[in-house]
Order: sequence, then C-alpha cells, then structure tokens
Amino acid sequence: MLVAAALCPCPPLLVPEVAAGAAPELDALRAACVDAIGVLAAARPDRLVVLGPTDEAGSGSYPQGAIGSFRGFGVDLEVPLGAAGTAPERELPPSLSVGAWLLSRTDWDDAPVEGLGVAQSLPRDRCLELGREIAAAAPRVALLVLGDGSACRTVKAPGYFDERAEPFDAEVARALGGADIAALTALDEERAAGLQASGRACWQALAGAAENADRSGRLLREEAPYGVGYFVAAWS
Repeated sequence: MLVAAALCPCPPLLVPEVAAGAAPELDALRAACVDAIGVLAAARPDRLVVLGPTDEAGSGSYPQGAIGSFRGFGVDLEVPLGAAGTAPERELPPSLSVGAWLLSRTDWDDAPVEGLGVAQSLPRDRCLELGREIAAAAPRVALLVLGDGSACRTVKAPGYFDERAEPFDAEVARALGGADIAALTALDEERAAGLQASGRACWQALAGAAENADRSGRLLREEAPYGVGYFVAAWS
C-alpha cells in the first residue's frame, strides 16, 4: 500500500557541482525537494521506490547501491542509490542519478531503496498497472517520483516556446498539489510528449499506486527558471 509520495524534478542542474556558477538559482527548489523527502521518512515505509523517466534502454529495475554518475555532465561525481554496497554494472540513468543525489542529501536510511526507470513513452494503461504492482509489493510503500513538466515555456527553453506549455503545467501543478489521481490519469500522452514533459509516465504510475490509498497532497514549489516546468509536492 502507498503510504507517502514525494514528487521532485530531475534536471542534473539540481546538483550544485553540475550547475556550477548557476547553482544558487535552484537553492529554493533543492530545499523544497529535501522537505518533500522528509515526508517520506515520516511515513515510516518499509520500502522506498524511486521512479525516474528514462528512454527505453534505461528502463527497468535498479537495486540499492547502484551508482549514478554525473561525468556525462562534466563533473567527476558519483553517488549510490541508498546505502552503498556492491554496485551492479549498469549505471543509473540521469533521472535516477538525481534521485540518488537527493536521497544522499537527507542521509536516507529509513527503508530499503529500489530504483525503477520508467520509459517516457510507456502508455497510460501500462503506467497505471505498474503503479498498482509497486503498491502491492509491500505493506508500506513510499515513492520518490521524479520528472519535469513541459520544456517549452519560453523561446530559450529546450523545446522552444509552445503556447500549450503553461496551461499544461498549471494542470499538472493542480493535480500534484491536490493528489488528484483522476487528473493525473487523464493527462494526454501525445500532448505531454509534444511538450517534452518527461514526468508524464511516472506521474501516471503514481496515480496507479495511489488508487486504493486515501492521500492528501501539498504543492511545495513550482517554477520554470529555464523554460522547463519544475514541481515539488508531497502526498501523505
């Protein structure tokens, strides 16, 4: 059963070493992420699953101790997922690497951790099914759900400007802040893909996990500093 969820964005720029001189611009976002993860710890889960958007090659399960690397972003930094151990050969994808880094900032040791890469193209029905499977896997499951909103908020955004981006992000913010399962389930897959919203599949997996859980939500932070929608929320 799902007992709590934290929703955080996953740009590598969250890691100060990657952001370098621009790091202070995201300080408030980082602080909100830490607050959201604190809600997970307070729920006393017996299992934490970290969901992160990936391409097809990066999808699937990653055990505790898997290593995330930021070398691809010009920084010689590695971080394990949860408690360090014997690391498997497969490295964490970028989104889960950011999740591992966020957990390291909280010294997470409240429950065993597993990472799960969710293909951004995963259809809605499969996302919901995946969430149900996760929630049924342990008596008290917590989720750290990673993903960004539209990448088309400004002309300098990665996806350039699209007038649909801001209304889409407003819809997502309302759904995440209100723990609105129906609204998350209803997110349009094609629209999300067109707006380069990486979080859609993970949010719909969360909707599946929360179907039988009476949870309330709170939006802790919403911003789009680089033309990309970032949201931080906590469900408990």
